[in-house]
Amino acid sequence: MNSQGDQSSLQGSGEHTARPVPTNVMGLSGVFTDPLWRISVRLTPVEADLLRTEPLRRLHFVAHAGASTISTLQSYSRLEHTLGVLALVAHFRPEDELLRVAALLHDIGHLPLSHTIEGISDLNHHAIGLQLLGTDPIRSVLETYGIRTEAVVAALGGQTPSPLTNRSGLLNLDHLDSYVRSGRAAGRLDTDPAVLLGRLALKGSVVSADRGTVASLVDLVCAEARLHTLWDNVGPVSVVRRLARRLLDNSALTPDQLARMTDPQLWSAFDSCAATRAESGMIRYEPHRLRVVAGHAPGDRSGWDFSLRKIYSSAPLVGEQPVEVSAPELAAELGALRSLSTDFHVWWS
Repeated sequence: MNSQGDQSSLQGSGEHTARPVPTNVMGLSGVFTDPLWRISVRLTPVEADLLRTEPLRRLHFVAHAGASTISTLQSYSRLEHTLGVLALVAHFRPEDELLRVAALLHDIGHLPLSHTIEGISDLNHHAIGLQLLGTDPIRSVLETYGIRTEAVVAALGGQTPSPLTNRSGLLNLDHLDSYVRSGRAAGRLDTDPAVLLGRLALKGSVVSADRGTVASLVDLVCAEARLHTLWDNVGPVSVVRRLARRLLDNSALTPDQLARMTDPQLWSAFDSCAATRAESGMIRYEPHRLRVVAGHAPGDRSGWDFSLRKIYSSAPLVGEQPVEVSAPELAAELGALRSLSTDFHVWWS
């Protein structure tokens, strides 16, 4: 076969064009295949159009794991997680157009580095997300397809329990994807996600499974909670929060402008500000110099105190019953997470 001749033939023909891969995140092929769950989602027109809007594209440049991407291999984006949640909804509720749209939009309000700078200057990704739902370009796309913003808010769990964000403390699809995706990145996932998926069900708004599968999920939940209390998360997150506050105090940047940055834009802003430049370089290139201890240090010790905002511990149902009833030993494992230290002292060595 003459490869040079074949290539010339391809170049001369308009019929031979490159095709997007199945994991293309802009809906160009009409089908998206999630690489974690291996679910192929046939995208609807509204889903494809939403994927091409700025709020969704921006999530491709926001790390799901926040500042802990500095110290771990959890480098996947908030958009990858979003598409994973869409895939789960398409698996369990394929005909629920509203829930599918809500899955795509549930994280659009996230700040740069996700949860890392949540709460600074009262910034709240839930409130920002709701605001974005009611403004262009999201609003105009929804209106084109006859979808009301209020309906999307309701599907997100505004008033009634939702498979995306139920307030029950039980495992929803959003957290399911987070735990399993994080477990894969950390090398602690001992079951093929596609096999795991076959053992799961959705009971109303809550994930349900058999006793053995629930035990595996509880292991992931507990491992994720402990990761949040380790040096790998506490050190980088505490530094970036300090940098964000200092940036707002020493530049013309407003909290609203900070909230809509991507991760690269935030790092660029840190590097451009004299008050944050040095420590910004230290946390990226010398994080090994950070020291972290549980508890608050005496007042005469250098460094700073840091407190975790929240530790997640949502559990699935065992069949149709909570773990407290069907698997009290698993409930005890989750309960033990409440004894984890959430207060730390951090300093540069």
